[in-house]
Amino acid sequence: MFIGIDHGTTAMRFASLDMDGSTTGKLEISRQDAASMTEAEVVSLIEERFGVSRTEIGMAAVTYSMGDSITSIESIGAVKNRGVRSIEGAGKKTGGGSRVFDAIRGSGIPAVVIPGIHDRSHTDPRLNVFSHSTSPEKIGIAYHAFCMGFSDFVLSDISSNTVTLAVAGGKVIGAIDACIFAPGLSHGPLDVQAMRDVDAGKLSANEAFTNAGVLKHTPFSDLQELLEAAREQDHDAILALDTIALFAAMEISCMQILLKDHGSLGEVILEGSVAEMPRVAEMIEAHLGRECHVLDRWSAAIGCAEIARDISGGGREILGIPVNL
Repeated sequence: MFIGIDHGTTAMRFASLDMDGSTTGKLEISRQDAASMTEAEVVSLIEERFGVSRTEIGMAAVTYSMGDSITSIESIGAVKNRGVRSIEGAGKKTGGGSRVFDAIRGSGIPAVVIPGIHDRSHTDPRLNVFSHSTSPEKIGIAYHAFCMGFSDFVLSDISSNTVTLAVAGGKVIGAIDACIFAPGLSHGPLDVQAMRDVDAGKLSANEAFTNAGVLKHTPFSDLQELLEAAREQDHDAILALDTIALFAAMEISCMQILLKDHGSLGEVILEGSVAEMPRVAEMIEAHLGRECHVLDRWSAAIGCAEIARDISGGGREILGIPVNL
């Protein structure tokens, strides 16, 4: 059995594959709940939910935070600081991801750590004007799409934040991170007023980032409230969804330009809790004038399990990312 672990914005998601590649189990734990567990409890929960002993797990593939201190897929025992330069910066810290990472590292399960894409990565160097492009779980989503038969595509993951990645010829060529362009529900780039507020000491840059999504312009506090209002055709809810769709389509178009520069236009793939909403996917399709393929929220964890399976089988490159074991 092979395990993939998605360190998502709101939850830790686990997926298991058997030897023939069939998905055999799924597990979701909120990051807060994971933080309250011991390492032994995390491993026991995996064994119980997937009906397997840790000694029967052939390999696990783990994502953690930004993954910005490594450029290759590494053995979990070899990475320093869990594969990140620092946990400070953009995003909410709960301790759940750290607890799961350390639980896997101490369990004896063979495991690899997937890197993010950043300014040291071997992708299109023009995008290295930004220090960080995407976190590791997006590599899991992209690999799942690759395993589905896509080799040239733009992938946009739209949920609490929006991150868009491009793959040409089965290799990652670049990405646009959440703090650069398109807003999500909660997170987004800092505009002029946000920079003024940071300079005035009213809030930190991270607080500004985590409150720069479309929800700040609505009376809704989370996705569920927004969805319920959208079903009632509430104006603020519809405007929020249409805003996300517009900016996501613009970001996808930007990455299509990069993909074209690498010899292809590619397919468009959407993923994430917001992308799964029919109105958003339909609006993005209308803006782009083409069909989009929509994957579900388990794609990152399943893709990571597929990475574990293929590395265990001898693979030494994943989407152009070298495997260093």
